[in-house]
Amino acid sequence: MKREDVLMEALPYIRQFHGKTIVIKLGGHAMVDPGIMNTVIEDAVLLHYIGMRVVIVHGGGPEITEKMKAMGKEPKFVAGLRVTDQDTLEIAMMVLAGKISNTIVSLIAKNGARGVGISGNDANLVIARKMDIQKVVIDDQEHEVDLGFVGEIRRVNPGLLRTLLDSGYIPVISPLAIDEEGRNLNINADTMSGELAVALDAGKLVSLTDVDGVMDAARTTVYHRLTLAEVEAMIADGTIQGGMIPKIAACLYASKNGVERCHIINGNAPHNLILELFTDQGVGTMIRR
Repeated sequence: MKREDVLMEALPYIRQFHGKTIVIKLGGHAMVDPGIMNTVIEDAVLLHYIGMRVVIVHGGGPEITEKMKAMGKEPKFVAGLRVTDQDTLEIAMMVLAGKISNTIVSLIAKNGARGVGISGNDANLVIARKMDIQKVVIDDQEHEVDLGFVGEIRRVNPGLLRTLLDSGYIPVISPLAIDEEGRNLNINADTMSGELAVALDAGKLVSLTDVDGVMDAARTTVYHRLTLAEVEAMIADGTIQGGMIPKIAACLYASKNGVERCHIINGNAPHNLILELFTDQGVGTMIRR
């Protein structure tokens, strides 16, 4: 395709989403390569300069695990769920609101825009409650597990984010929250991205991960377009499972609550964000009502 054709293909999408909010969720596994990370931020800054209101929510599971091991603390998972005791929470806060947030904000500045790093516990942005005891199945036996300082979101107060967006900033949000008694809680970043997209009346929610999108049962073909009904059927029959479930859950929640389009793409390929949003075929999976 000629360069001018690429630009003309993008024009209708730029026009459609100019002035609208886009929430971009950066998964921890999609932030491993610094070079690729820079291209993702380049794309985000481009979206900002063509008139979209960009909000970035980041994860950080691999970095938290790495830091815990470096500090002599062995991470604990139960049925794939991280157990967050007080020490783990403090490490998570250090990694999420410190290292990762500052890295992203610095890359935004490097690429010519202004980023502001905040956490969900700043200005009561995200209010949560400690998650209830979870029932998990291990070796065909049901167990009750206390995940510790892990929260489920009760409400979002997006006023600060709107102020930052109106002032031309790109908010970079760490997945932390605060409860009614002022205690910090760790939040699933996929869940937070969906909640923020709804609270901000976003036009798009985009999840960058380390797979190409929603795939068929054989894991050989990417579905580029899916409806809510098709997604729910794929969950029911087991086609969608494992780590894709939280991302899909965020997309379903957002789509059912007003977000026009949700996307799941591979963040490890250069400029996939732009290719997904501004080409007819796209590169990942788009979910819409």
